[in-house]
Amino acid sequence: MAARAGNGRPPAGAALAAPARSLDLAATAFTWRGLAGLAEALPPGVGSVARRAPARLLQESWVRGDRLPAELLVGHADVVHATNFVLPPLRAARGVLTIHDLSYLRTPDTVSEASARYATLVPRGLRRAAAVITPSQAIAEEVIAAYRLDPDRVTATPLGVDGRWFDAAPPKPEWLRERGFPERYLLFVGNAEPRKNLGTLLSALRGLHGTYPDIPPLVLVGPPGWGPALDTAGLPAGAVHGAGYLSEADLRTAVAGAVALCFPSRYEGFGLPPLEALAAGTPVIAADIPAVREVTAPVVGTAVRLVPPTDVDRLADALLDVIDGGYAGLSDGLGGVRRSGAVDADPREIGRRHARAFTWRRTAALTAAVYRRAAGS
Repeated sequence: MAARAGNGRPPAGAALAAPARSLDLAATAFTWRGLAGLAEALPPGVGSVARRAPARLLQESWVRGDRLPAELLVGHADVVHATNFVLPPLRAARGVLTIHDLSYLRTPDTVSEASARYATLVPRGLRRAAAVITPSQAIAEEVIAAYRLDPDRVTATPLGVDGRWFDAAPPKPEWLRERGFPERYLLFVGNAEPRKNLGTLLSALRGLHGTYPDIPPLVLVGPPGWGPALDTAGLPAGAVHGAGYLSEADLRTAVAGAVALCFPSRYEGFGLPPLEALAAGTPVIAADIPAVREVTAPVVGTAVRLVPPTDVDRLADALLDVIDGGYAGLSDGLGGVRRSGAVDADPREIGRRHARAFTWRRTAALTAAVYRRAAGS
């Protein structure tokens, strides 16, 4: 993302009377595939700038030094925002770098070869950056500690929940039949990659199926991912159903109809699927890790239950409690006292109200403030 702030040189044709702190935004992608549909994906008022170059060649160049500055690819900018870990060399622009998580440091056994390169690329970008953005305060604190940064350089800009999630409705029988979904199901949404910890979730289900009847199937929604094949040995036929990629509308429907969203990740930078599930009125069983705890804390015990990501037995207990008791099964021994309100409050609405606090408008406002500070620094 390239930003031209009002206190810098205005773009050609800009109105001289524009507000002093207005932003002129343009976006680019440093891959051929990313550029293909970029213009159509941008919101009104955001243009696109593009100069095609092989992404692998660019990264190799940026690993080796300060050749090929970003301005050669995007033209003049006051601020260049690298939204995905890699900030290119810069001539005169101020750099803003988004670091989504530190999985390449915290869980290196779960990242791809491409992500492992961030161990080299991120420190280079941090040396160039005037400001750093993270999706959560938990990750901000990790980045500050790992790279010994001035806390004033790092800003958490929490992600937002699309408003359409709040209108999501459970699927009708014909929808289930057309997509091969069971009538009652647990749901996982995401890539099937090692960091998502599906092995622990399957182990918990394996124990339940060996003891209890009528455990709902687990539906996996998302692209294939990578890593070792999932071990479904010991699970009955039909206990795990791969639904593959769903459209956004179908995904909202699938989440709204689930007994619970299961989010057992070993490590995350934020926790958007749990928030989207709350918006859709669906209970959440998630890993008790810093970023997820941060975004769900006010509704833990009411609309969310957190369990240690490596504790198979506690995860199995949580699944069984919610399968049997719905929202009542989320209390985790709290004696029916919900942390976010009265015992007789509707937990579904409490969860939705919490999710409404996460808006993309707030994300944009916080990000724009970072651009302005960077441009003026």
